[in-house]
Amino acid sequence: QVQLVESGGGLVQAGGSLRLSCAASGIIFSRNAIGWFRQAPGKQRELVAGITSVGITNDAESVKGRFTISRDNARNTLYLQMNSLKPEETAVYYCRADVVEYRWAYWGQGTQVTVST
Repeated sequence: QVQLVESGGGLVQAGGSLRLSCAASGIIFSRNAIGWFRQAPGKQRELVAGITSVGITNDAESVKGRFTISRDNARNTLYLQMNSLKPEETAVYYCRADVVEYRWAYWGQGTQVTVST
């Protein structure tokens, strides 16, 4: 059974920082590309940052220089360090794993990030 469990969301003031985590189980974590997405109320879900199985990263233009995605294959965990947060980045943040062995993309349940002015 594949599970992705996000944590680390919360309320932060504009300009503040948060670190999100996504713990994976049921997959061979190191083999799979995995990423962070977010969805604000009334908006489509969008890619924030992704990282391949070999550590190549891809960040949305809007977060470059402020957010850092990383993975710890020994802990089966994905991270997103978010700095200089903006109110418009208030959203539910999800992790997604593109699982090669099952040829399917799995989503976590999401974690709420709220950035106050």
